[in-house]
Amino acid sequence: MRVKMILPALTEATSPLFRPIKYSLFPPLGLATLAGYLDPDDEITLEDEHVEALELNDEPELVVIQAYITSARRAYALADHYRGRGAYVAMGGLHPTSLPEEATRHADTVFIGPGEDTWPRFLADYRAGRPAPLYRSSVRSLQGMPHTRRDLIKRHLYLVPNSIVVSRGCPHSCDFCYKEAFFQGGKSFYTQTVDAALEEIDRLPGRHLYFLDDHLFGNVPFASALFEGMRGMGRVWQAAGTVASVLRPGLLERAREAGLRSLFVGFETLDPDNLREQHKPQNLNRDYALAIRRLHDLGIMVNGSFVFGMDGDGPSVFSRTVEWAIEQGIETSTFHILTPYPGTALYERMSRAGRILHSDWDLYDTRHVVHRPSRMSPDELESGYWWAYREFYRWRSILRGAATKETLIERARHLAYAGAWKKLEPLWDLMIRARRVARARPGLEAVLLGFGRHTAGDRVHPSEEGACAENETGYASTSPRRWTASSPDPTEAFRGSPM
Repeated sequence: MRVKMILPALTEATSPLFRPIKYSLFPPLGLATLAGYLDPDDEITLEDEHVEALELNDEPELVVIQAYITSARRAYALADHYRGRGAYVAMGGLHPTSLPEEATRHADTVFIGPGEDTWPRFLADYRAGRPAPLYRSSVRSLQGMPHTRRDLIKRHLYLVPNSIVVSRGCPHSCDFCYKEAFFQGGKSFYTQTVDAALEEIDRLPGRHLYFLDDHLFGNVPFASALFEGMRGMGRVWQAAGTVASVLRPGLLERAREAGLRSLFVGFETLDPDNLREQHKPQNLNRDYALAIRRLHDLGIMVNGSFVFGMDGDGPSVFSRTVEWAIEQGIETSTFHILTPYPGTALYERMSRAGRILHSDWDLYDTRHVVHRPSRMSPDELESGYWWAYREFYRWRSILRGAATKETLIERARHLAYAGAWKKLEPLWDLMIRARRVARARPGLEAVLLGFGRHTAGDRVHPSEEGACAENETGYASTSPRRWTASSPDPTEAFRGSPM
């Protein structure tokens, strides 16, 4: 069987004027994971439009397309193209899960939710000549998954080819997050066994890893055992976690000993009323500044995530947030405009209130305003968002952030990381177009390793004793050891989750 798997490009990734490095970071792990279920003699092609031009004159028998909301228009065009050439088209991902009726107008089969249980069923039905038009995920488990077909990934086209996902979903349910829409009707947070995760890590070449899990620290026994198993592997890695997980005594130290050097943290807002409105109680009454200090004391850099446009936000939110982030010495920040994705509680609430401005999915990219804000105009919100990015990444702001660090090495790492991420975009663009982005990987590793080498180890501030000691999943704490999940359960983290 000739199978073609496609990740269509997000809208802004194909712009000739705006080509940030983030679209050449990670390969399409979700599709490569599904490829592991195909037969050894199947002829498989995997194409990622973010890093390569698609070959559209081929004649595959089965075409598999993974669609996000701002790639939906392109995904539908590709589906129509291949159906016109006689191929059978299967489509899944965040957008088809939220709006399956829309997707069925373009695909022969649509998948709702993650594909670990539905994809094997579809393949059996397809080979038997009776594929169904719709498959809805109901069994949530990562047990017995085949190895991800990393041989299909063109490693030289990515800065971080060693991306990995060892869990699905998140234990929390924030109103603006796609997670509840994607995992509808079933378990929305589950993990691999620790042994399976460690075996996958061991198969990856090189030193650097990036965990694309929505919340790597969400299952504390799993995370503790994973970090213990990674000690001695010599890895240096990046991941995402919550403020609560950072404040939990012991867990962050284990992660650091295992090689953690940069963490994406969802602060989202400095306003407690906004947190309550969006049902994000895990951030309430947490000391954000203490969390950042703990990370920096352990030599772990911070990528802070902030969302603008919640109902408590007025025009002053941009300067207040940016100034706070600079004063805290956050190395990089990711800003977003609040975006009500279809299928989320936020979308339903705003739709009932008549606050959704349009359904042009190309603009649902957290860079454009698609809802009516409460305390400012759409133009004020969008211009404030762009101002925040410009202001945070001005050289004077980067220098101010670096000046918060205690040593020259810390300041140099801050300048190198923050400066390279945003101030060298023209250079990144040249490297991407020349297909030489992988040559920057040793530099990334050097910055990450250099930042952590000089730290004082596991010192803890007296004020942190007992901070946030509860387990986020409610499981009893375990001593660090090699551990296998007894109850194993895509951002999908960007490109990590099948379908």
